[in-house]
Amino acid sequence: MTFKDLGIVEPILKALTAEGYTHPTPIQEQSIPILLRKKDLLGCAQTGTGKTAAFAIPILQQLFLDKQERKGPQRIKSLVVTPTRELAIQIGESFSAYGRFTGIKNTVIFGGVKQGSQTKALRNGVDILVATPGRLLDLMNQGFISLRDIEYAVLDEADQMLDMGFIHDVKKIIAKLPPQRQSLFFSATMPPAILELSRKLLGDFEKVSVRPEQATAEKVEQSIYYVSKGNKTKLLVHLLEQNPESSVLVFSRTKHGANKIVKQLNKSDIKSNAIHGNKSQAARQRALGDFKEGKSNVLIATDIAARGIDVEELGLVINYDLPNVPETYVHRIGRTGRASASGSAVSFCDREERPYLRDIQKLIDQKIPVVEEHPFVDEGPHENIVQRGERPRHKQQYHSSKPGNRSGSNSNRNNRRRPNSRNR
Repeated sequence: MTFKDLGIVEPILKALTAEGYTHPTPIQEQSIPILLRKKDLLGCAQTGTGKTAAFAIPILQQLFLDKQERKGPQRIKSLVVTPTRELAIQIGESFSAYGRFTGIKNTVIFGGVKQGSQTKALRNGVDILVATPGRLLDLMNQGFISLRDIEYAVLDEADQMLDMGFIHDVKKIIAKLPPQRQSLFFSATMPPAILELSRKLLGDFEKVSVRPEQATAEKVEQSIYYVSKGNKTKLLVHLLEQNPESSVLVFSRTKHGANKIVKQLNKSDIKSNAIHGNKSQAARQRALGDFKEGKSNVLIATDIAARGIDVEELGLVINYDLPNVPETYVHRIGRTGRASASGSAVSFCDREERPYLRDIQKLIDQKIPVVEEHPFVDEGPHENIVQRGERPRHKQQYHSSKPGNRSGSNSNRNNRRRPNSRNR
Protein backbone atom coordinates (compact mmCIF):
# COMPACT_ATOMS: atom_id res chain seq x y z
CA MET A 1 0.00 0.00 0.00
CA THR A 2 1.35 3.42 -1.00
CA PHE A 3 -0.04 6.93 -0.53
CA LYS A 4 -0.89 6.92 -4.23
CA ASP A 5 -3.09 3.85 -3.65
CA LEU A 6 -5.05 5.88 -1.08
CA GLY A 7 -6.11 8.35 -3.77
CA ILE A 8 -3.97 11.28 -2.60
CA VAL A 9 -3.85 14.17 -5.08
CA GLU A 10 -0.65 14.94 -6.97
CA PRO A 11 0.42 18.15 -5.14
CA ILE A 12 0.34 16.34 -1.78
CA LEU A 13 1.99 13.21 -3.21
CA LYS A 14 4.79 15.41 -4.49
CA ALA A 15 5.28 16.92 -1.03
CA LEU A 16 5.20 13.50 0.67
CA THR A 17 7.84 12.23 -1.75
CA ALA A 18 10.01 15.25 -0.91
CA GLU A 19 9.65 14.31 2.76
CA GLY A 20 10.70 10.74 1.99
CA TYR A 21 7.26 9.22 2.65
CA THR A 22 5.92 6.58 0.26
CA HIS A 23 4.11 4.01 2.43
CA PRO A 24 1.52 4.97 5.06
CA THR A 25 1.72 3.77 8.65
CA PRO A 26 -1.17 1.58 9.90
CA ILE A 27 -3.13 4.49 11.38
CA GLN A 28 -2.67 6.49 8.15
CA GLU A 29 -3.75 3.55 6.00
CA GLN A 30 -6.89 3.07 8.09
CA SER A 31 -7.78 6.72 8.77
CA ILE A 32 -7.21 8.50 5.46
CA PRO A 33 -9.92 6.61 3.46
CA ILE A 34 -12.45 7.22 6.26
CA LEU A 35 -11.66 10.93 6.35
CA LEU A 36 -11.73 11.30 2.57
CA ARG A 37 -15.29 9.93 2.75
CA LYS A 38 -15.97 12.84 5.14
CA LYS A 39 -16.85 10.58 8.07
CA ASP A 40 -16.08 11.58 11.68
CA LEU A 41 -13.23 9.65 13.27
CA LEU A 42 -12.33 8.49 16.77
CA GLY A 43 -8.64 7.57 16.78
CA CYS A 44 -6.94 5.77 19.66
CA ALA A 45 -3.19 6.05 19.10
CA GLN A 46 -0.14 7.32 20.95
CA THR A 47 2.75 9.39 19.67
CA GLY A 48 5.00 7.90 17.01
CA THR A 49 2.25 6.17 15.05
CA GLY A 50 2.01 8.88 12.38
CA LYS A 51 -1.37 10.30 13.40
CA THR A 52 -0.50 13.89 12.48
CA ALA A 53 -0.20 12.91 8.82
CA ALA A 54 -3.30 10.72 9.24
CA PHE A 55 -5.45 13.82 9.73
CA ALA A 56 -3.33 16.51 8.01
CA ILE A 57 -3.22 14.82 4.59
CA PRO A 58 -7.00 14.35 4.11
CA ILE A 59 -7.78 17.83 5.49
CA LEU A 60 -5.29 19.39 3.07
CA GLN A 61 -6.72 17.35 0.21
CA GLN A 62 -10.32 18.32 0.89
CA LEU A 63 -9.45 22.01 1.32
CA PHE A 64 -7.40 21.93 -1.89
CA LEU A 65 -10.24 20.38 -3.90
CA ASP A 66 -12.80 22.76 -2.38
CA LYS A 67 -10.61 25.73 -3.22
CA GLN A 68 -10.47 24.67 -6.85
CA GLU A 69 -14.27 24.71 -7.06
CA ARG A 70 -15.19 27.88 -5.19
CA LYS A 71 -13.75 31.36 -4.84
CA GLY A 72 -14.33 33.84 -2.09
CA PRO A 73 -12.76 35.51 0.95
CA GLN A 74 -10.28 33.40 2.88
CA ARG A 75 -11.78 32.15 6.12
CA ILE A 76 -10.64 29.59 8.67
CA LYS A 77 -11.99 26.27 7.41
CA SER A 78 -10.08 23.82 9.63
CA LEU A 79 -9.26 23.97 13.34
CA VAL A 80 -6.78 21.73 15.17
CA VAL A 81 -6.75 22.05 18.97
CA THR A 82 -3.79 20.53 20.81
CA PRO A 83 -2.54 20.82 24.40
CA THR A 84 1.03 22.16 24.17
CA ARG A 85 2.93 24.84 22.29
CA GLU A 86 5.54 22.40 21.06
CA LEU A 87 2.98 20.02 19.62
CA ALA A 88 1.08 22.89 18.00
CA ILE A 89 4.28 24.07 16.29
CA GLN A 90 5.08 20.54 15.09
CA ILE A 91 1.58 20.12 13.65
CA GLY A 92 1.87 23.48 11.89
CA GLU A 93 5.21 22.39 10.40
CA SER A 94 3.59 19.19 9.17
CA PHE A 95 0.74 21.04 7.46
CA SER A 96 3.30 23.34 5.82
CA ALA A 97 5.40 20.40 4.64
CA TYR A 98 2.57 18.27 3.25
CA GLY A 99 0.71 21.25 1.79
CA ARG A 100 3.63 23.15 0.27
CA PHE A 101 2.32 22.67 -3.30
CA THR A 102 -1.38 23.21 -2.56
CA GLY A 103 -1.56 26.93 -1.75
CA ILE A 104 -3.31 26.09 1.55
CA LYS A 105 -2.18 28.44 4.32
CA ASN A 106 -1.94 27.60 8.02
CA THR A 107 -0.90 29.42 11.14
CA VAL A 108 -0.22 28.41 14.75
CA ILE A 109 -1.33 30.29 17.87
CA PHE A 110 -0.33 29.59 21.46
CA GLY A 111 0.10 31.39 24.76
CA GLY A 112 3.26 32.49 26.52
CA VAL A 113 4.25 34.95 23.78
CA LYS A 114 2.91 38.31 22.57
CA GLN A 115 -0.09 37.95 20.30
CA GLY A 116 0.87 40.60 17.71
CA SER A 117 2.47 38.32 15.12
CA GLN A 118 -0.33 35.78 15.57
CA THR A 119 -3.14 38.30 15.04
CA LYS A 120 -1.30 39.71 12.00
CA ALA A 121 -1.23 36.23 10.42
CA LEU A 122 -4.94 35.83 11.14
CA ARG A 123 -5.74 39.19 9.51
CA ASN A 124 -3.80 38.13 6.40
CA GLY A 125 -6.09 35.09 6.09
CA VAL A 126 -5.51 31.39 6.77
CA ASP A 127 -7.26 28.17 5.82
CA ILE A 128 -6.04 26.04 8.76
CA LEU A 129 -5.62 27.17 12.36
CA VAL A 130 -3.60 25.14 14.86
CA ALA A 131 -4.14 26.35 18.43
CA THR A 132 -3.74 25.67 22.11
CA PRO A 133 -7.03 26.08 24.03
CA GLY A 134 -6.23 29.12 26.20
CA ARG A 135 -4.91 31.41 23.45
CA LEU A 136 -7.67 30.29 21.08
CA LEU A 137 -10.41 31.30 23.54
CA ASP A 138 -8.59 34.54 24.31
CA LEU A 139 -8.42 35.59 20.64
CA MET A 140 -12.01 34.46 20.08
CA ASN A 141 -13.14 36.70 22.97
CA GLN A 142 -11.18 39.60 21.46
CA GLY A 143 -12.92 39.10 18.11
CA PHE A 144 -9.85 38.03 16.13
CA ILE A 145 -11.17 34.51 15.49
CA SER A 146 -14.56 33.19 14.45
CA LEU A 147 -15.32 29.48 14.20
CA ARG A 148 -18.52 29.88 12.18
CA ASP A 149 -16.91 28.72 8.91
CA ILE A 150 -15.11 25.66 10.35
CA GLU A 151 -15.66 22.55 8.23
CA TYR A 152 -12.99 20.29 9.76
CA ALA A 153 -12.34 20.18 13.53
CA VAL A 154 -9.57 18.12 15.15
CA LEU A 155 -9.05 17.53 18.86
CA ASP A 156 -5.59 16.01 19.30
CA GLU A 157 -4.07 14.42 22.43
CA ALA A 158 -7.41 14.64 24.23
CA ASP A 159 -6.21 12.70 27.29
CA GLN A 160 -3.39 15.21 27.73
CA MET A 161 -5.97 18.02 27.56
CA LEU A 162 -7.70 16.36 30.48
CA ASP A 163 -4.45 15.94 32.44
CA MET A 164 -3.55 19.61 31.93
CA GLY A 165 -6.94 20.91 33.10
CA PHE A 166 -8.15 22.10 29.68
CA ILE A 167 -11.37 20.12 29.70
CA HIS A 168 -13.63 23.14 30.37
CA ASP A 169 -11.86 25.26 27.73
CA VAL A 170 -12.27 22.47 25.19
CA LYS A 171 -16.00 22.18 25.94
CA LYS A 172 -16.38 25.95 25.38
CA ILE A 173 -14.60 25.64 22.02
CA ILE A 174 -16.76 22.67 20.92
CA ALA A 175 -19.89 24.67 21.78
CA LYS A 176 -18.82 27.40 19.31
CA LEU A 177 -18.32 25.03 16.36
CA PRO A 178 -20.97 24.92 13.61
CA PRO A 179 -23.12 21.76 13.69
CA GLN A 180 -22.33 20.88 10.05
CA ARG A 181 -18.67 19.84 10.16
CA GLN A 182 -16.36 16.84 10.02
CA SER A 183 -14.83 16.08 13.41
CA LEU A 184 -11.72 14.11 14.37
CA PHE A 185 -10.87 13.07 17.92
CA PHE A 186 -7.50 11.56 18.86
CA SER A 187 -6.42 10.24 22.25
CA ALA A 188 -3.80 7.76 23.41
CA THR A 189 -6.09 6.46 26.16
CA MET A 190 -9.87 6.33 26.48
CA PRO A 191 -10.93 6.83 30.12
CA PRO A 192 -14.63 7.60 30.76
CA ALA A 193 -14.14 11.39 30.80
CA ILE A 194 -12.49 11.24 27.36
CA LEU A 195 -15.24 9.06 25.91
CA GLU A 196 -17.82 11.53 27.23
CA LEU A 197 -15.90 14.41 25.59
CA SER A 198 -15.71 12.51 22.29
CA ARG A 199 -19.50 12.19 22.25
CA LYS A 200 -19.79 16.00 22.48
CA LEU A 201 -17.55 16.45 19.42
CA LEU A 202 -18.36 13.53 17.16
CA GLY A 203 -21.46 12.68 15.16
CA ASP A 204 -21.72 9.41 13.23
CA PHE A 205 -18.12 8.23 13.54
CA GLU A 206 -15.82 5.33 12.73
CA LYS A 207 -13.04 4.19 15.07
CA VAL A 208 -9.38 3.43 14.38
CA SER A 209 -7.15 2.01 17.10
CA VAL A 210 -3.42 1.30 17.18
CA ARG A 211 -2.61 -0.67 20.30
CA PRO A 212 0.49 0.29 22.36
CA GLU A 213 2.21 -3.08 22.00
CA GLN A 214 1.82 -2.94 18.24
CA ALA A 215 3.31 0.51 18.09
CA THR A 216 6.31 0.11 20.41
CA ALA A 217 7.16 -3.25 21.86
CA GLU A 218 8.18 -4.89 18.60
CA LYS A 219 10.63 -2.21 17.49
CA VAL A 220 12.02 -0.73 20.71
CA GLU A 221 14.66 -2.63 22.66
CA GLN A 222 13.71 -2.17 26.30
CA SER A 223 15.69 -2.81 29.47
CA ILE A 224 15.50 -2.16 33.20
CA TYR A 225 18.30 -1.09 35.55
CA TYR A 226 17.62 -1.71 39.22
CA VAL A 227 19.28 1.21 41.00
CA SER A 228 18.82 3.06 44.27
CA LYS A 229 17.34 6.54 44.13
CA GLY A 230 20.62 8.09 45.24
CA ASN A 231 22.61 6.43 42.46
CA LYS A 232 20.35 7.29 39.54
CA THR A 233 22.38 10.31 38.46
CA LYS A 234 25.65 8.35 38.63
CA LEU A 235 24.13 5.65 36.44
CA LEU A 236 22.84 8.27 34.01
CA VAL A 237 26.31 9.85 33.72
CA HIS A 238 27.79 6.38 33.20
CA LEU A 239 25.42 5.56 30.33
CA LEU A 240 25.87 8.97 28.68
CA GLU A 241 29.65 8.64 28.84
CA GLN A 242 29.36 5.18 27.30
CA ASN A 243 27.34 6.71 24.42
CA PRO A 244 28.79 10.17 23.71
CA GLU A 245 27.38 10.36 20.17
CA SER A 246 23.81 9.27 20.89
CA SER A 247 20.85 11.64 20.97
CA VAL A 248 19.26 10.94 24.35
CA LEU A 249 15.88 12.04 25.69
CA VAL A 250 15.67 11.67 29.48
CA PHE A 251 12.31 11.71 31.26
CA SER A 252 11.86 13.16 34.73
CA ARG A 253 8.59 12.92 36.62
CA THR A 254 8.76 16.52 37.89
CA LYS A 255 9.94 19.96 36.76
CA HIS A 256 12.17 20.31 39.82
CA GLY A 257 13.69 16.90 39.10
CA ALA A 258 14.43 17.88 35.50
CA ASN A 259 16.28 21.03 36.60
CA LYS A 260 18.21 19.04 39.19
CA ILE A 261 19.36 16.47 36.60
CA VAL A 262 20.67 19.26 34.33
CA LYS A 263 22.70 20.75 37.18
CA GLN A 264 24.17 17.37 38.11
CA LEU A 265 25.07 16.56 34.50
CA ASN A 266 26.75 19.95 34.11
CA LYS A 267 28.99 19.07 37.06
CA SER A 268 30.10 16.02 35.05
CA ASP A 269 30.79 18.21 31.97
CA ILE A 270 27.79 16.82 30.08
CA LYS A 271 25.84 19.56 28.31
CA SER A 272 22.09 19.18 28.61
CA ASN A 273 18.93 21.28 28.69
CA ALA A 274 15.60 20.89 30.45
CA ILE A 275 12.18 21.45 28.91
CA HIS A 276 9.09 21.75 31.11
CA GLY A 277 6.08 23.93 31.82
CA ASN A 278 7.88 26.48 34.04
CA LYS A 279 10.31 27.37 31.25
CA SER A 280 9.48 30.35 29.07
CA GLN A 281 8.38 29.66 25.51
CA ALA A 282 11.66 31.11 24.20
CA ALA A 283 13.72 28.88 26.51
CA ARG A 284 11.73 25.79 25.55
CA GLN A 285 12.11 26.47 21.83
CA ARG A 286 15.84 27.18 22.25
CA ALA A 287 16.40 23.92 24.15
CA LEU A 288 14.41 21.93 21.61
CA GLY A 289 16.21 23.63 18.72
CA ASP A 290 19.64 22.89 20.21
CA PHE A 291 18.64 19.24 20.61
CA LYS A 292 17.33 18.87 17.06
CA GLU A 293 20.39 20.58 15.58
CA GLY A 294 22.90 18.55 17.59
CA LYS A 295 24.22 21.45 19.68
CA SER A 296 23.11 19.49 22.73
CA ASN A 297 22.76 15.70 22.61
CA VAL A 298 20.88 15.34 25.92
CA LEU A 299 17.41 16.75 26.62
CA ILE A 300 15.67 16.35 29.99
CA ALA A 301 11.88 16.56 29.73
CA THR A 302 8.70 16.16 31.73
CA ASP A 303 5.87 14.24 30.10
CA ILE A 304 3.68 17.24 29.29
CA ALA A 305 6.53 19.27 27.78
CA ALA A 306 7.67 16.25 25.73
CA ARG A 307 4.46 16.17 23.69
CA GLY A 308 5.43 17.44 20.26
CA ILE A 309 9.11 16.50 20.44
CA ASP A 310 9.89 14.78 17.17
CA VAL A 311 13.54 14.09 16.36
CA GLU A 312 14.69 11.85 13.55
CA GLU A 313 16.89 8.91 14.51
CA LEU A 314 16.58 9.43 18.25
CA GLY A 315 18.81 6.64 19.53
CA LEU A 316 17.86 6.34 23.18
CA VAL A 317 15.10 7.21 25.64
CA ILE A 318 15.94 6.98 29.35
CA ASN A 319 13.22 6.85 31.99
CA TYR A 320 15.12 8.42 34.88
CA ASP A 321 11.87 8.14 36.84
CA LEU A 322 9.36 5.43 35.99
CA PRO A 323 5.90 6.91 35.36
CA ASN A 324 3.10 5.99 37.74
CA VAL A 325 0.66 5.76 34.79
CA PRO A 326 1.62 2.79 32.58
CA GLU A 327 0.27 4.36 29.36
CA THR A 328 2.77 7.18 29.88
CA TYR A 329 5.59 4.65 29.54
CA VAL A 330 4.28 3.72 26.10
CA HIS A 331 4.18 7.40 25.09
CA ARG A 332 7.75 7.88 26.25
CA ILE A 333 9.37 4.93 24.53
CA GLY A 334 7.41 5.77 21.39
CA ARG A 335 9.83 8.69 20.94
CA THR A 336 12.37 6.17 19.65
CA GLY A 337 11.72 3.30 17.25
CA ARG A 338 9.45 5.49 15.14
CA ALA A 339 8.20 4.58 11.68
CA SER A 340 10.68 2.04 10.26
CA ALA A 341 13.51 2.86 12.67
CA SER A 342 14.60 0.88 15.70
CA GLY A 343 15.58 2.30 19.06
CA SER A 344 16.37 1.63 22.68
CA ALA A 345 14.53 2.53 25.88
CA VAL A 346 16.25 2.25 29.26
CA SER A 347 14.39 2.57 32.56
CA PHE A 348 15.81 3.14 36.03
CA CYS A 349 13.81 1.46 38.77
CA ASP A 350 14.27 2.12 42.47
CA ARG A 351 12.45 0.14 45.17
CA GLU A 352 9.52 2.55 45.41
CA GLU A 353 8.93 2.29 41.67
CA ARG A 354 8.64 -1.49 41.41
CA PRO A 355 4.81 -1.45 41.56
CA TYR A 356 4.89 0.94 38.57
CA LEU A 357 7.06 -1.56 36.70
CA ARG A 358 4.56 -4.35 37.31
CA ASP A 359 1.74 -2.18 35.94
CA ILE A 360 3.79 -1.29 32.84
CA GLN A 361 4.60 -4.91 32.06
CA LYS A 362 0.97 -5.85 32.50
CA LEU A 363 -0.10 -3.16 30.02
CA ILE A 364 2.41 -4.05 27.31
CA ASP A 365 2.08 -7.79 28.06
CA GLN A 366 5.83 -8.13 27.95
CA LYS A 367 8.66 -8.95 30.35
CA ILE A 368 11.29 -6.21 30.22
CA PRO A 369 14.83 -7.66 30.48
CA VAL A 370 16.94 -6.63 33.48
CA VAL A 371 20.56 -5.45 33.11
CA GLU A 372 22.17 -7.20 36.06
CA GLU A 373 25.76 -6.12 35.45
CA HIS A 374 26.37 -2.40 35.91
CA PRO A 375 28.36 -0.33 38.43
CA PHE A 376 25.37 0.84 40.49
CA VAL A 377 23.23 -2.27 40.95
CA ASP A 378 20.74 -2.08 43.80
CA GLU A 379 21.56 -5.27 45.68
CA GLY A 380 18.34 -5.27 47.69
CA PRO A 381 15.63 -7.92 47.22
CA HIS A 382 13.44 -7.55 44.18
CA GLU A 383 11.30 -9.66 41.92
CA ASN A 384 13.07 -11.46 39.11
CA ILE A 385 10.80 -10.10 36.41
CA VAL A 386 12.45 -11.80 33.45
CA GLN A 387 12.70 -15.42 32.51
CA ARG A 388 15.95 -17.19 33.27
CA GLY A 389 18.59 -16.49 30.66
CA GLU A 390 16.89 -13.40 29.22
CA ARG A 391 19.18 -10.42 28.62
CA PRO A 392 18.97 -7.31 26.50
CA ARG A 393 21.11 -7.62 23.39
CA HIS A 394 23.23 -4.64 24.47
CA LYS A 395 24.00 -4.50 28.18
CA GLN A 396 25.19 -0.90 28.45
CA GLN A 397 25.96 0.33 24.92
CA TYR A 398 23.03 2.11 23.29
CA HIS A 399 23.98 3.82 20.07
CA SER A 400 22.29 6.17 17.65
CA SER A 401 20.91 4.39 14.63
CA LYS A 402 23.02 6.61 12.37
CA PRO A 403 25.83 4.75 10.62
CA GLY A 404 29.29 5.75 11.71
CA ASN A 405 28.24 6.81 15.20
CA ARG A 406 29.54 3.79 17.04
CA SER A 407 32.29 5.61 18.82
CA GLY A 408 33.21 9.08 19.98
CA SER A 409 34.51 11.15 22.83
CA ASN A 410 32.95 13.67 25.17
CA SER A 411 34.74 16.43 23.29
CA ASN A 412 32.65 15.56 20.23
CA ARG A 413 29.35 15.46 22.10
CA ASN A 414 28.21 18.92 21.08
CA ASN A 415 29.62 19.17 17.55
CA ARG A 416 27.41 16.82 15.54
CA ARG A 417 24.48 18.30 13.61
CA ARG A 418 21.28 16.39 13.03
CA PRO A 419 18.80 16.94 10.21
CA ASN A 420 15.54 18.60 11.09
CA SER A 421 12.52 16.32 11.27
CA ARG A 422 8.83 16.52 10.69
CA ASN A 423 6.03 15.02 12.72
CA ARG A 424 5.01 12.24 10.41
